[in-house]
Amino acid sequence: MLHVCCVPGVLVDIIDRSQAQSPLTQNVTAVEGGTAMLTCKVDQNDNTSLQWSNPAQQTLYFDDKKALRDNRIELVRSSWHELSINISDVSLSDEGQYTCSLFTMPVKTAKAFLIVLGVPQSPIISGFKGPVNEGDFVELTCTTTGSKPAAHIRWFKGDKEIRDVPSTKEPDSRGKTFTVSSTFGLQVDRNDDGVVVSCTVDHESLRSAPQVAKQVLDIQYVPSVKIDFSRNFAREGDELRLECRATGNPTPEAVKWKKDGAELPDPDRMVVEGNILIITALNKTDNGTYYCEAANTMGHNSAEYILFVYDAPTSPSPVINAPSFPSTRTVTTPVTIATSTTKPAAVSSPRDPSALAGKSGPDHAVIGGVVAVVVFITLCLIIVLGRYLARHKGTYLTNEAKGAEDAPDADTAIINAEGSQVNAEEKKEYFI
Repeated sequence: MLHVCCVPGVLVDIIDRSQAQSPLTQNVTAVEGGTAMLTCKVDQNDNTSLQWSNPAQQTLYFDDKKALRDNRIELVRSSWHELSINISDVSLSDEGQYTCSLFTMPVKTAKAFLIVLGVPQSPIISGFKGPVNEGDFVELTCTTTGSKPAAHIRWFKGDKEIRDVPSTKEPDSRGKTFTVSSTFGLQVDRNDDGVVVSCTVDHESLRSAPQVAKQVLDIQYVPSVKIDFSRNFAREGDELRLECRATGNPTPEAVKWKKDGAELPDPDRMVVEGNILIITALNKTDNGTYYCEAANTMGHNSAEYILFVYDAPTSPSPVINAPSFPSTRTVTTPVTIATSTTKPAAVSSPRDPSALAGKSGPDHAVIGGVVAVVVFITLCLIIVLGRYLARHKGTYLTNEAKGAEDAPDADTAIINAEGSQVNAEEKKEYFI
């Protein structure tokens, strides 16, 4: 020992060789039911034996010799530098600390911890007792057991994830695995009918894909009714098709058609084929409101369509062309005859006859205006004439009364009046 201490280079070499002869191991994680491989390696080994033992300190393999009768344990590789074994069909009870021993003086050991993941069982959704009615509140519970560590549950409604749904975990009777459950509640409506609600279990042991449980919602609701029509503009003589689209749960019974709240008035022209009402040869009597009614065990509903039949288009009469002259061309239409002295041009399509008739007839507004002006002028003349006569009459009475105001009797008044008239004549002046 003293000689070794005195030679530093020899001391370092001994330390390096000692470290090289130490066994090396790694922790292993395996899925329950899978296979775990334990490996022990030594860089430099002077023909020293290697041994694997379990957490109960039972020898599994001593070099290449099997010590424990367990068919699940098999030798993978045995040499002076390595000892590797496989444990198949791993269970939770296999979890623990395993020891690799190198039989030097003294014996050197290395520890490897085997972690076994508990695979969660397929989830189950409970709580749905369908079918349920629209507006009811439904609670669904997803449960999975046997996970280690505890699994994580997620909820989906269709393709949309429902976040922030709480979950609980409880240890199983063995104390090594967990039961995880989560409850999701919603108030359902008709849009939820047929929607798939699923819960997904995520766990590190499920490397390929998560486990999923699904529940299809069965929601009963009153029928929804809608009427589709074949044409937007109905004329006399046309055919019209009205299709009644009714959806509900349970499926609605056969739809019923009515007009203005009563039965269809003309079964010969109004034919019902399934949920389609066909009205042929439309006329003005078909105007009104048409109802489509649908019902199921949840109730009944209806939709309405207001029909207004327009006049049939009038067919234009054939255009007759008069003989052409060198400088004129006459075009005859059913309403007017127009003569053009310009260069012959193409004839435009005939317009509405009523519109043409309105243009060619007398202008009633102009005639009415002329009559009103004449009446107004006549009234003005009458008023002016009346005022003129009234003025002259007043002047005559005033002259006649001159001199009579101070007369003591009637004879004197007459004489004074005559005198006044004579004086008036004498006072006339003439202007040249």
